[in-house]
Amino acid sequence: MRSWGTEFKQFLLRGNVVDLAVGIVIGAAFAAVVQAAVADLLTPLVAAIFGQPDFNDLTFTINGSVFRYGHFLNVLLAFITVALVVFFFVVKPINRLMELANRRESPDPSTRKCPQCISEIPIDARRCAFCTSEVAPV
Repeated sequence: MRSWGTEFKQFLLRGNVVDLAVGIVIGAAFAAVVQAAVADLLTPLVAAIFGQPDFNDLTFTINGSVFRYGHFLNVLLAFITVALVVFFFVVKPINRLMELANRRESPDPSTRKCPQCISEIPIDARRCAFCTSEVAPV
């Protein structure tokens, strides 16, 4: 019988727990970088274009109820700018790297696709092992 200490150690050292922990730490650090980029670079740009970096003072009143749509505009603008930063500085470069990596991979010359079921079969096969249809020799 294993002790709870041994089981806990195995749980912590399991690959997916460590990967998840690393992902959370990296995600938190990256969030700080993106927030700094928005606050220090993009918000002053918005201030230069619109004249004010903060829309919190924008409100309207209906029957004594105050609607603070300026706060909503601030949050919406922050979301859009964060999404744009993540898209252009993370997603686009990763997609480009994935395209380059996929281009470099050469197809396996010892297999081919079955014309009926599109499964990978040996190049010398005369019948598909998956759908059992006859295939012409190469």
